[in-house]
Amino acid sequence: MCGIVGYIGPQEAAPILIQGLKRLEYRGYDSAGVAVINGAGLTVVKRPGKLRELEKALRQAEPTGHCGIAHTRWATHGAPNQVNAHPHTSAAGDIALVHNGILENAEVIRKQLIGEGYSFASETDTEVLVHLIDHLWDDGAPLEDAVVAALRLVDGAYGIAVVSTRDPDKIVVARHGSPLLIGVGRNGEMMTGSDAAAVIALTREVVYLDDGDYAVLKADGYRTFRLEGSEVDRRVHEVTWNLDAIEKGGYEHFMLKEIFEQPTSLRNVLRGRLLEEEGDARLGGIENHQFDLGRMRRMVVMACGTSWHAGLVGEYMIEELARIPVEVEYASEFRYRNPVLEEGTLALAISQSGETADTLAALREAKQRGLSTMGVVNAVGSTIARDTDFGVYLHAGPEIGVASTKAFTSQIVALALFTLYIGRRRHMSVVQGREIVRALQQLPAQVEEVLKLNDEIRALAEEYSDARNFLYLGRGYQFPVALEGALKLKEVSYIHAEGYPAAEMKHGPIALIDDDMPIVVLAPRDPVYQKVVSNIEEMKARNGRIIAVVSDDAPELQGKVDRLIRVPHTIPSLLPVLTTVPLQLLAYHMAILRGGDVDQPRNLAKSVTVE
Repeated sequence: MCGIVGYIGPQEAAPILIQGLKRLEYRGYDSAGVAVINGAGLTVVKRPGKLRELEKALRQAEPTGHCGIAHTRWATHGAPNQVNAHPHTSAAGDIALVHNGILENAEVIRKQLIGEGYSFASETDTEVLVHLIDHLWDDGAPLEDAVVAALRLVDGAYGIAVVSTRDPDKIVVARHGSPLLIGVGRNGEMMTGSDAAAVIALTREVVYLDDGDYAVLKADGYRTFRLEGSEVDRRVHEVTWNLDAIEKGGYEHFMLKEIFEQPTSLRNVLRGRLLEEEGDARLGGIENHQFDLGRMRRMVVMACGTSWHAGLVGEYMIEELARIPVEVEYASEFRYRNPVLEEGTLALAISQSGETADTLAALREAKQRGLSTMGVVNAVGSTIARDTDFGVYLHAGPEIGVASTKAFTSQIVALALFTLYIGRRRHMSVVQGREIVRALQQLPAQVEEVLKLNDEIRALAEEYSDARNFLYLGRGYQFPVALEGALKLKEVSYIHAEGYPAAEMKHGPIALIDDDMPIVVLAPRDPVYQKVVSNIEEMKARNGRIIAVVSDDAPELQGKVDRLIRVPHTIPSLLPVLTTVPLQLLAYHMAILRGGDVDQPRNLAKSVTVE
């Protein structure tokens, strides 16, 4: 979602702010702006569109100063135009504020401020907050006092950074429901950002703010407080990845780079976690927790989008191999439907960023109901990672492309490790455990084999790039892959696509099939293979254009499908990792051929931090 960057120190602020915003471009945005304090006041420059438009404007304005804030906006309140872009300023132009999140009582406060004589230029809830700070600021008081007073009156989610010429040489930041961190520099400089990527060029030492925290940043240090007034000490974390991880590394797009990084990301998920002789997994984030996994009666998985699809694969794994009932919930619906959550239930939150607002809200609802909570996240130090009782990190490295690829396959493997871990503590034999371990060990090399199909899939995309609709079909473990394949195509190519259980086609959707309808069928050799072959026969009889993803030569399908995509074979529970990679490549190449922006698709954001 929206990105925040702030800097205070000896260097010129504007170039550092722009550099930070560029590191956050992957989050998705539709306008951008900066505010810099100089000796004469505040210079605010903002533009709709991409950062290059802001950079052009900055070359003309030439703002100077050593303290400033910047923002990339993903529109919530108000159209994506220059007036609604951040930073927003007070009427006198002496306070500037950037904001991620949504203030739910903004309209009530707006009417009150209009009654006090304030006027509004934008449609945003953010402008309400900056005027409220101005209204509550007592003469002679520090900026942070006015910010705290204002935040005590607002409802909703926010991550903010505020500067003012009335109290220069500081940045005040605060968070509630929207991620924000402090970058601790070593040369008399400090930064803030909504993501570690914003500050990594300056420092690897970051402090993650908790909900209800605010902080005062000065060039020589920072102090953190709770909104109720007490000072707190937040631990400094070291960012373990470097700038190379968020560069394209010779690839044309981040999405393609991250697809090809999957052998490495899977090895990172598995590293040090497999016990071959014991047929078991070592999961340090779980083993020392008091929750008795052996007596767990039920699991509830909470996730959104691609992570929800990974959770669905996890449901099939855990129920089949560990014999524990699992329910996979859309996190956005979970807390609004009063779910039944009995004792012995484990709540599992899955999120690449660890900041997904809907998943975080569902997690907190589960905690409030007294459930033990677990996280499967990629971002170390993220809110979900800190709020859960225990969990598993993916260690997949930063994922910059908006359409998740390597995080999805890493999530499946992390869930397989968890399944192995709890299965061995319940009824799974050592023989079965060793089979799973061996299959996991082979998986990264098998993904490398699938990636060799890139040219073949590019040619396939050329053949189908004019399609207006796609169907993706699968059964068993392949049904979530069908959902994920359809989502990827929608996200980056803007082609309408739908994932469906293959057997459900004859209950209505088969009416859609004609010779203009491409159908991707997941048909690896697994326990339901022959059933899928029968489904293919039904669709071929209606002139469907069928692309089959198979795990052998599939002689039964020769002459019955238009294209065969062959992937290596593995145990059924891990086949989704291998069958999903061709679908990622297909979506990528289809989007490129249609002129799409695969790394920043329209209307989308990498991490959805508003409800």
